Amino acid sequence: MAEVKLAAQVRTDFGKGAARRARRADLVPAVIYGHGAEPQHVAIHNHALMMALKTPNALIRLDFDGKSELVIPKAVQREAIRQFLVHVDFLAVKKGEKVSVEVPIHVEGDLAPGQHVLEHVLNALPIEAEATHIPESVTVSVAGLEAGASVLAKDIALPSGSALAVEDDAVVLQVVAAQVEAPAEEAAEGEGEGAEA
Repeated sequence: MAEVKLAAQVRTDFGKGAARRARRADLVPAVIYGHGAEPQHVAIHNHALMMALKTPNALIRLDFDGKSELVIPKAVQREAIRQFLVHVDFLAVKKGEKVSVEVPIHVEGDLAPGQHVLEHVLNALPIEAEATHIPESVTVSVAGLEAGASVLAKDIALPSGSALAVEDDAVVLQVVAAQVEAPAEEAAEGEGEGAEA
C-alpha cells in the first residue's frame, strides 16, 4: 500500500471549544499515539484527510513541526448525520513493525442455485501484518456454496507476511436458507376456522 503524505499542524489548545474552532477552520483534530511516547496533538486539513481515509488502514505520513511520522488510523469519529470528520486517533508505526488491523472482506462468485442468503458473520477480518504492507482487502470465493456451508477464517488466503489475529475456526461467512413465508391463503383459512368456533 502506497503511503499518503499529509501536512499537519501542532495543536496547543484543547477541549470542545478548541475542537469547534479547528473544524470551523476546516481542520480535523487528531491525536498520534504509540511507541511509548507522549500523545501528539495535531490538526489536519479536512478534505485531504477525508480523501486519505477512503482507503481502509491507510498508511499516512504526517509532516508537522519539522518532524515526519508514519501512522495508520485507529479510530475515526464522524458526525452521525452528515458524516463529516470529527476526530481521528492515529497509531504511530515503523517499517518492519507488525500491527493488528481489520481488513475488509471482498466476496466473489455466485452461491449454488436456490433460495440462499449469504450472511456476513464478520464484516472485516482481523489480521496482523507489517505496517507498510497492510492489504487493502481479502477476497473470498463463495461460488457454488449451499445452505449450511460456512467459510472459516483459516479458509481465507492471506497475502504473504500477514497472519490471522482471530481463531482459525472463527466463522467469517455462512450460507443460510432463505426464510419462506406461509402463503397468505393458508393464513386466512386458519383465521376463519377460529372465528367459527
